[in-house]
Parts: sequence; C-alpha cells; structure tokens
Amino acid sequence: MAYENIRIETQDKITTITLNRPEQRNALSPDLHREMDRALDDLAVDEATRVVVLTGEGKAFCAGQDLKKFFAETYDDPLKSKHLTAIAMRWGRKLRLFPRPTIARVNGFCFGAGLRIMGLCDFAIADEAAIFGLSEINFGIIPAGGASKVPIDLLSHRDALYLILTGDRIDGKEAERMRLINRAVPADQLNGAVRQLADKLLQKNPVALTVAKEVFWRDKYMEYDEAVDWELAKFQEMSKLEKGEWVQQGVAQFVKGEYKPGFEAYKRKEE
Repeated sequence: MAYENIRIETQDKITTITLNRPEQRNALSPDLHREMDRALDDLAVDEATRVVVLTGEGKAFCAGQDLKKFFAETYDDPLKSKHLTAIAMRWGRKLRLFPRPTIARVNGFCFGAGLRIMGLCDFAIADEAAIFGLSEINFGIIPAGGASKVPIDLLSHRDALYLILTGDRIDGKEAERMRLINRAVPADQLNGAVRQLADKLLQKNPVALTVAKEVFWRDKYMEYDEAVDWELAKFQEMSKLEKGEWVQQGVAQFVKGEYKPGFEAYKRKEE
C-alpha cells in the first residue's frame, strides 16, 4: 500500500516506519493517523517483520499533533473531531500492544503527542541533543489522549508533574537520567545503537517475545496472586505456540553445553 505521510522499509526482518512530514516536523495530521492505523494492522501479520523501529524524517521525531489540521480545522465540527481522535487513540493502543518489539529512534524534537507515541514503544534510544517536552500547557490545554498517562507511568511523580505543569524542555541526556528513554547517544551513533538493540531482539524466540509483552501489560495492573496465575497460564500457551522449541532447542543446547542462558540466547533452528 502506498503512503504519503509515512514511509515503510523492511530490511533483515527490521521494519522502519518513518513519519514523513519533515516540513511540519512530522506533526501528526489526520491523514498520518489514518495511515499509521492501517500500517500497524498490516505489519502485525507481516511475517517479514520481527522488529519495528519508529522514527521521524529530518530534524524531528515528532512535534506532536498538527495544531492546524487536527485541532483548528476540526474545532467547529465535534463529531469529526471525535472520529479523528478515535483513530489516533486506536493506533496508539495498537502500537503499545504490537506483537513484535518496537523501538523509538528519537531524532530532534519529541513533543506532546510525539512524546506519547515514543513512550508507547517498548524501547527508546535518542540523540543526546534530541529535545523532549509536553508543551500543551504553553497554549492553554492539558496533555491528553495518553500524553499525561505515558510519562506518569514511566517517570517519578515529581518528574512527570514537572514536565506536565511547566512545559519545559529536556534534552536526551536528561531524558535518559529521568528514565524517559533507555539510552541517549551522540547523533552519529544513533543508527548503530538502534540496530544493535534490534539485532539482539532478533536473536530471541519471536513467540516468547510476543507473549512476554502480553504478560507485561496485564501484570502491570494486577495484584500479585492474579499475576502469578496469569503468567503460568500464558507460559503454557507460549509452550504450545512454540511447539516445545524452548525445550527441544533452548534447554537441549544448554544441556549439551553449547550456550549459557545468562549471557546469550540459544541458536534458533527455524523450520
């Protein structure tokens, strides 16, 4: 499928989705939301995709919602606004629960709704000079649609509230210190750092990765005893979906002394 606001490229089982509105700092327009909604559905069942990298074209990851197209042009049409918001929220949920590992490659500006989608990815690696912020308060609104929830989940109480109430900006190094992202690196090392993480994930059993994500998101909001039962049930499901690969290959290779699980993954023999 051809897209106008995003670009999709797959190489070595790593699919990169690039937000492609560089002249608007990759702000999220209604058309971009529609394209992301369709793209995530397609990629979720794409056998060539084992890891997804989300990034932005040019000098920004994502500057947030397109204030003109998403807000100003729909303000007098509440039903249209409601419909567009539903699409934006829908693909955000798809990204958070995507059945493959996702990595945000953060270059340049990452504001508001852009910070939200960055935080919905499983991992985030950023340029040290990238700029993060929740700028909504600066034009008289609140960070909504998950733009408050995501940093609240990721950060300490005081750090999240500081970003929400001040609208101040932080760079990649400070974002790493706060644990908003996994890692900040110099700009010339960004591609290499993202690829290194993607390659590490490609070595793991893809079924185990998918089930581990499902378990994580339910565990996060469960009481301990419920979480234990959920984990054990999902473990049995995982074993069946893998057709016993973890025993036949993983454990078998360990017994033969071919690898050490604490240091590396077993060598998968795909059918």
